[in-house]
Amino acid sequence: MIELLVLDVDGTLTDGKIIYTNNGDELKNFDVKDGLAVATWTKKFNKKVAIITGRKSKLVEKRANELGVQYLYQGIHNKLEILEDICKKENIRLSQVAAIGDDLNDLKMLNAVGISFAPNDAVDYVKNTVKVVCNQKGGYGAVREMVEVICKNDDTYEEFINVWL
Repeated sequence: MIELLVLDVDGTLTDGKIIYTNNGDELKNFDVKDGLAVATWTKKFNKKVAIITGRKSKLVEKRANELGVQYLYQGIHNKLEILEDICKKENIRLSQVAAIGDDLNDLKMLNAVGISFAPNDAVDYVKNTVKVVCNQKGGYGAVREMVEVICKNDDTYEEFINVWL
């Protein structure tokens, strides 16, 4: 059974675009369907989520707080090393982890977990490596699809739906 979700940000929780205003502010698009799934996982299922991303952004910190994400690591080069530390803290095995990523910097982490996912618009090498390629693109429901696949695999999909009925 999956106990921890690990999410990349740019290209998975977002569409991968980084937009800067003339004032230097950064903009990102987050999908509310992804958010509902993550919030259900953390707040209703009382399970853990980690965001491990290569970039740093105040927007990501804000979004992580909104969704009840327990672990947020930004500016990370070796995502697997961070994930192994989280697993030790939580006393879980890598086989109890599901992760989603879209590019080469996610590969070591994706290859180590129990079930790996990639958005439909991930780079080909990643899509050819993961266990599940989502139908949805990054920033357009891929994380929601990931959570639903996990719930179906773990026989908790009806519980996921019933949270909101």
